[in-house]
Amino acid sequence: MIEQEIKLAFDSVEAARQAVTTAGGRLVVARRLIRDQLFDTPDRRLGASDRTCRLRREADQAILTFKGPTLPGPVKRREETETVVNDADAVSTVLAGLGFEPTFRSEKYREEYAIAGAEVTVDETPVGVFVEIEGTPETIEAITRALGRTPADYRLESYPRLYMAWCAARGRTPTHMTFESTSA
Repeated sequence: MIEQEIKLAFDSVEAARQAVTTAGGRLVVARRLIRDQLFDTPDRRLGASDRTCRLRREADQAILTFKGPTLPGPVKRREETETVVNDADAVSTVLAGLGFEPTFRSEKYREEYAIAGAEVTVDETPVGVFVEIEGTPETIEAITRALGRTPADYRLESYPRLYMAWCAARGRTPTHMTFESTSA
């Protein structure tokens, strides 16, 4: 499957929620903490080729995801393959046995909305609040405009890249994008 998405930065979670609900967003999954762990080879071959292996942990499930290189276009587009896994610790052990190592951890609080057939999330991250929209480029643009924004506001960076930029702007050494590590 080809994932197509953009992010829009908001000043607060309240402003993001208000924009989403005003645009017709219907809450489908309540706010919860998501913890992501990226894996790569010791020589960082996946990251160097713009690919990602992610193990996501939520309260009641875990998801293993592979993301391919970013494809050209007006929105962020890339191959994405996901599967729900029963035991995140076992998957982590399997990945280590295959030569992958944990490289980057991140956290976010996420709530999910449905608007016009698209998946829209409000993400509270340690480096800001973002509304993420997944759908066709046309649907993404229509929802963006309903949120009071334009394509000029699109953020196509991944959360790890947004975190690296956040650290660089503050003269901080990047570690992990967790609420604990960014609070100092």
